[in-house]
Formats: sequence, C-alpha cells, structure tokens
Amino acid sequence: MSRHRRAPALDDVIVGVVGADTFLHRVAEVARTEVRAPYRLVTASDAGTGGSYGQALRIAKDVDVLLFSGPLPYDLAMAGEPLPVPATFVPLGGVALPTVLLRGALTSTIETARISIDSVSPREVQEIYAELDLAMDSVHVIEYRESISPEEFVDFHVEHYRSGRTSGAITTVPEVAERLTGAGIANLTMAPAPLTLRNSLHTARLLASGAKMEDSRIAIVIVRLPASDLPNRTSSSNYWFQELTLSLHRALLHEARRMDAAVLQRDEQSFLVITTMGSLRTGTEDLRRAPFLARISADLGIGTEVGIGLGSTALQAEANAQDAVNLSAERPGDRAYLIGGHGGPLSLPASPGHSPPAPGAPIPARHLETLRHIVEALGADGDHNYVVDAEQVASVQGVTVRTARRTLRTLVDAGLAWPMPPVRQQRAGRPAVRYQLLDERIRDADPADHDTASRRA
Repeated sequence: MSRHRRAPALDDVIVGVVGADTFLHRVAEVARTEVRAPYRLVTASDAGTGGSYGQALRIAKDVDVLLFSGPLPYDLAMAGEPLPVPATFVPLGGVALPTVLLRGALTSTIETARISIDSVSPREVQEIYAELDLAMDSVHVIEYRESISPEEFVDFHVEHYRSGRTSGAITTVPEVAERLTGAGIANLTMAPAPLTLRNSLHTARLLASGAKMEDSRIAIVIVRLPASDLPNRTSSSNYWFQELTLSLHRALLHEARRMDAAVLQRDEQSFLVITTMGSLRTGTEDLRRAPFLARISADLGIGTEVGIGLGSTALQAEANAQDAVNLSAERPGDRAYLIGGHGGPLSLPASPGHSPPAPGAPIPARHLETLRHIVEALGADGDHNYVVDAEQVASVQGVTVRTARRTLRTLVDAGLAWPMPPVRQQRAGRPAVRYQLLDERIRDADPADHDTASRRA
C-alpha cells in the first residue's frame, strides 16, 4: 500500500464558472476539447441577480471550485461573506492584447497609436507595442487594482475620447464595453485566449483537488476526564465514576453525529473522536472555537480536557492529539487545543467571550500596548474574533507588511498570539499565515503593567 494519500481524481471535480454569457460559452467550448479528463462545469451569468457574488453563492453548493472571468468580478465576489469553496480567476493580458490590437487594425475599428486600454499594466503594454514595433504616442493605460470599479474604467475611457486624445478604447469588462458603445465610443473587448482559458480551468481543478485533499486529512480528538476526578480504585466513588464515563460517551456520540465522526474508548479516562479535517472545520466554525466543549461540560457538570490532532496518518494525528490534550491539562480552562498545522498550537475557546488565565512570567508592557492597539482597532470595526494576518495588522498600524510580520512574531514570542494552521485556500498561491490574538492576556496581565499600558495606549 502506498504511504501517500492519493489525491482526488481530477474528473471528479466540478468547476463553477461565473462571468458574462460570451465568456461562459468560450469556456464551455474550450472545456469540451479535453477528452482524457473531461471537465464537469456549472455556469452562472454575472448578469443575474446579485451580480458575481450572488451568482457564485447560488451555485457554490453544487461545485468544488469557482472560476471567475477576471480579477474584477473575483474581487467583487470576495468582498462579500466568505465563499464556501475555493475560488480563482482568469488572468488578464498575455496574447489577448496583441490579438485585439490586430483585430482593431484589420477592421479599422480603432487606431492602435491613439487608444485607451484598461486592466493591463503599462509595462506590459509597452513591451507588446515594442515587440510589434507600433507607435504608442497617444496610448493611455489604467491598470487594474483591487478597489477599482467599472465606473472608473468608463470615466477613464470617456475622458480621453472626448478630449480628442484617443480614437477608441480596449476593455476587458463587458459592462464597460456596453456603456462605451452606448456613449458612441468605438471599443473592442480583450478576451482571454483559448490557451489562457485552458490553463485557468486546469488551475481551478488543481485548486479544488488540493482543497479536497486538505479536507480529507485525518483529525483525531482526545477528550479526557481530568486526573483530579479519577477515584481511588478502592473508593466507593468508583460507581459514580463509571456513570460519569458512560455519560461522557453518550455526549460524545451525540456530538459525533454533527461531524460524521466515530467515537472509541481509549482508556478508562479518555475517548477518541475520529473524523476528517473538513468535518472538523464544520464543527468548530472553521477552527475558531469549540462549541462542543461547552455542551459536553454542561451535560457532565464538570470540565474536560480536549486535544485535537491533525495528520496525514492516524498515528500522526493521535500523537498530535496527545500533545494537545496534555497542553489542555497544563492550562486548565474552557478551551481545546489543536496541534498539527503549520506554526504552533491553536487555542479554540468554548465560546467567543471565554477568557482563561494566562500562565508564565509578566509580559512586557510594550507588547501589551501593541496587542491592545490592534485589538481595539479590530473591535471598532466589529471584528471580535481577533484572527488576523500580516496585511490586516499592517493596515491597523500603518506599517509595511514586513514590519507587521515581525510584530506578529513578537506577539507570539511574548505569549500574546498563537500561529494558526492554514485555512482552506480561497485563491491560487501561498495562503496567508493567520494568528489568533489572545486579547484575554491584556485583562489577565499584572495590574502594574496593565495600568502602564492603559496610560500609554
């Protein structure tokens, strides 16, 4: 038997495609040419109700990954509530620009030396014009950026056309093309080449396959009764302890149904709950908290020690779970601990408002000040989960992302944050490292340090 888990078959992946009708037809045509591993597509026109986000959400339950027609509809969709499946988009540029320039020259729709172009970078336009030996004395370019809107593209093209600087426009956005046509401005739509569409479909399928692989990782939870509750073997409390163990087993069986998990007794003091990463995410609100912990404690009337381990094998997952449950015993409180992702252990509170005591030496006041500043900024924006990445911290502190990464590592070293395992990828590329800020450490700090931090904040 192979030691490595086989990735899901590519032809098992269902790709959801979101874009204009013409884009959907072109993607379907390209997908039909793949015969060795046929594509399975579900399409949605972004002209429908709710735009890109509404249509993506409508089909998300039926697909494994979403492919958007470009970065603009992708960013519009990602600006809403998180999508339940990973997503990517068809990149701009490439051979699409020289192709549309040739079409414009052959049809005399536009003058290639007097045009406005949106979405692509000025450098790419300069390189292509130089390669084609074309003059670009009056070529004006507006590059796509995440916060831009179709209206800005329209205004850019209209301004240059009406000032007489251009003969027409090249756009990547069908909505912009329609509005330019309505304004009487000659325009051409830059559409991705078949090769680009083929590569994008392949990327989307690999992204979904990777997400499925991540969700299929083994997760083992060890739920253990505290040693302080173990009776003396000759004590009359043995009967009570057996009843307690049975009650824990019944509670775990009830919780296991929520996560499609199996429950096995490990020893007289603890149980194993065996599930997958995908089911664990569902039962822990995407690794943010452990609501089952509060329910079990309420059922039993006493606290429990809970450790969660991840791994590519059951042996590895159980070893990580053992380390995590030992950590739970060392730091009593209504929290579960997870080990097995990249970075250090992850702390999952039983409820959002839980604040366990912080062990260890006094924390330097300057680190508490830093944590307080970030937490207060997040709270002002309505974010009380306090899970951040370097980009968020950079925005809050007004520093570079590189400086923000150093700040987060400092908070980890000071015991004020936990590095978190990577989440399901929402876009192609390396996932951002997230950190759980331990805001309760501010309240639990030494009073003198706390007062000093308060005066300086």
